[in-house]
Amino acid sequence: MKILLDRPRCEGHGLCEEAAPALMHLDDEGELVLDREEVDGADLAAAQAAVRVCPVAALSLR
Repeated sequence: MKILLDRPRCEGHGLCEEAAPALMHLDDEGELVLDREEVDGADLAAAQAAVRVCPVAALSLR
């Protein structure tokens, strides 16, 4: 699966980073950076958690 980020929608809350720190992080300016877009196995569970916790629905999986 692939993580998709709707960058204009992202407000930089950082909840996704807490849920999936191996997959994404906030940079020095508070912008979300996807370290990996393709996920499977244990990373898929973390990506699903990140999608769930985003308060503005800026993340999705396909």
